[in-house]
Amino acid sequence: MTTLQTEWTEQELLASHPVEEPLIAGGVRCHGGFDHGGAYVSPRTLNRWPAIDAWKQRRAEQFGTPLLDVDLASWPGTYPNAAQARHLIASSVPEPIISTLTRIGTVEGFGAMIRYSVLPDFQSCFEEDTRGTAMAHLAGGLFEAHARDEAGWGEEGGHKQMWYAARDVAFDSPVTEDQTAVMLERMGIPVQGGAPDPEAMRRQLMSRLLFDDIDPNLQLLIDRMANLLLIEVSAYHTFAWAEEVLSDTALVAGEGEAARLVSYVRADESPHVEYLKTVLSEMRDRTFKAESGRHVAGSEVVGRCWERSMGESLGVRREQNLAVTLREVEHALAGNPRAGEILEHFHALGTIRPRPDGSWVKSAA
Repeated sequence: MTTLQTEWTEQELLASHPVEEPLIAGGVRCHGGFDHGGAYVSPRTLNRWPAIDAWKQRRAEQFGTPLLDVDLASWPGTYPNAAQARHLIASSVPEPIISTLTRIGTVEGFGAMIRYSVLPDFQSCFEEDTRGTAMAHLAGGLFEAHARDEAGWGEEGGHKQMWYAARDVAFDSPVTEDQTAVMLERMGIPVQGGAPDPEAMRRQLMSRLLFDDIDPNLQLLIDRMANLLLIEVSAYHTFAWAEEVLSDTALVAGEGEAARLVSYVRADESPHVEYLKTVLSEMRDRTFKAESGRHVAGSEVVGRCWERSMGESLGVRREQNLAVTLREVEHALAGNPRAGEILEHFHALGTIRPRPDGSWVKSAA
């Protein structure tokens, strides 16, 4: 059995490496920084990485099963792809790319909500011991570190600010705060609004439950983490897309600074992916104790949640995102005398294109 440390305090999991130079993005002091050699150092990874590695090793020794994972090569690419994005920018229609970067930054900021997840008493939910696991540290630093990475902490900026800075560097501060709000509303992301209906929220959450006799909070937590992990997986392609597009100094400003900012965000996201995979794998490998007294294999509980999340991520949510992106392209082209020509070439450069009925088909290209 591993002799690596598997018990950590919240303070230890939130600790960062010392840096020689801070990261300043868009005039905001952001998390992380640069070491004496100029290499970027992600925040809150002084002990978080060693902890994740130890939990992964202990789980593998205990259960001997592979880590829950996704084949990145099988995951759909970003829409629009890099060639389509370059075409729009070169055609003096950068607005859809600006919208995409704004949406990414805003959604990253929503990551702060993970700290408010309701967690069950894990030991009462599983037959096997849960001490010294990643799941036992969700409320003890892992969720808080994730939240701070995404939305910043105090006066220190996080990924939300870094994505906005990348957008502003690449496109010379293209939108004001008011314009950003209008853009987000158009994409279905309300910036302000009234309080949500508690009863409607309760019904929506209850509809996600797959088992009648397993702790609802545990089921909702698994569902949330599975969805979050798949968002992180999808982000792998988004990072590659953004770095490729934003490093093209012939098309965007900043001499590659925007692409470098994205590379720092990509580095920061790696521990998110690994701890989520580890926690879900720890649960999958254990035996759930249902409230009815029966025992349920973790592979059944986590497996069903995972399959549903995969289906939704590759199905309805992907179609919604495709539709939103296409509407932004069409909105930007409204009134453009070359709209038809630009849009047709845009579709020709892609691997998928819309049908008149709103469905999508693989492109001959």
